[in-house]
Formats: sequence, structure tokens, C-alpha cells
Amino acid sequence: MRVMVIVKATKESEAEDNPFDVPGAAEMFEAMGKYNEELVRAGIMLSGDGLKPSKFGKRVHFDGTKRSVTDGPFAETKELVAGFWIWQVRSMDEAIEWAKRCPNPMPGPSDLEIRPIWESTDFSPEIAAQEEALRAEIANRTK
Repeated sequence: MRVMVIVKATKESEAEDNPFDVPGAAEMFEAMGKYNEELVRAGIMLSGDGLKPSKFGKRVHFDGTKRSVTDGPFAETKELVAGFWIWQVRSMDEAIEWAKRCPNPMPGPSDLEIRPIWESTDFSPEIAAQEEALRAEIANRTK
């Protein structure tokens, strides 16, 4: 099963223009790099990245056929994402075990959220075939 592991933003991560300016950042990034190496070597990590603070982002709002755009920053820090991984695991329990091994991704208290990704087997055969065709097209583009 694939899961998305979401690194929740904090007030501190939202305030930084440069994450290396935070005290202890070098050690934190070094520990996270070693952890990512473990994930890759174990065949768990499929992808992952950190995100810039929401002040650099935009939100597109939908209301029927209307679209509007709001510039960041966004107010509810606890609802924001600072980074993510996509993992391939055997079960949610395995994902939890790997998440518990993660170095603290923030200088202070922080949270990881683990969410299962919809798989093609969760859908009708027609929709599953369409999804598989799109994934194959994406994979061919990245070669």
C-alpha cells in the first residue's frame, strides 16, 4: 500500500524564509538525510520533498464555474503542510513504525500525519484502467 506521510507545518516553519537560519537546522537536516537514506535503502520511500512556507503559495477557490485566487500566507498553521513523503509499505502498522523512527522534523513539537493513497484497485475496472494508463504515460515521460 502507498501512503502519504505529511509533515505538519509549525509557526516556526511558516516564519522562515531560509530553513537553515533556524538554530540546530544543520543537525536536523543531517539527521533527516540519514533517515531518508534508510527509507530509500529499505525500498519504502518513493518520493518526498519539503515545501516553502505558505506565504510563497496560492490557493485556488472553486464555486461552481467561478475561480478565485488567494495569496498566502494562510492563517491556520496547524492545517498546513511543510513537507511530505510517499511511501510503499505493507501496512499502516509498518508506516507507523517507520514514522516513529523519524527524527523530529521541526525544531520544537511537531506532527506527522499518515494517509493511505487511493489505489486503482479501489475503483471500478474502467476507472482503474484509465488511472493505470495515465500513470504509464507519466512514467514514460520521466524516463
